[in-house]
Amino acid sequence: MSDRRRRTDRLIAVLGLLVLALGAAAVWRVAQDGGLGRRPESAGERALRQVRTELGRTAEVRYIEPGVGPVSCGYAARGPGQAAVAFVSRPQRILFGDDPLPREFAETRDKYCPGFARRPGATTP
Repeated sequence: MSDRRRRTDRLIAVLGLLVLALGAAAVWRVAQDGGLGRRPESAGERALRQVRTELGRTAEVRYIEPGVGPVSCGYAARGPGQAAVAFVSRPQRILFGDDPLPREFAETRDKYCPGFARRPGATTP
């Protein structure tokens, strides 16, 4: 066999392995995303996922209402019997009423959930 033939055979083998690696990466990515036919997450499911990420796996959404666009507002607690706190759930971020940035929370709540139910006597920070 000539040198040129060996180099061509090696190139074919390397390219074949590269194709297999790319195929495996594509299959892994689809598996991580939940498949090609995955339905979009509802606002309630997203809010619960975000609340549990921030407050812990026992956290619960006690009340939720739709806001403007994909935003939802509601009340959540760390678990049964715990005090509820207001939240604004956006696709990439959740804000809580007891966050260190109360003005940002109030502005976001008023912009995306203008009629959001507040506790009796509660004031806007």
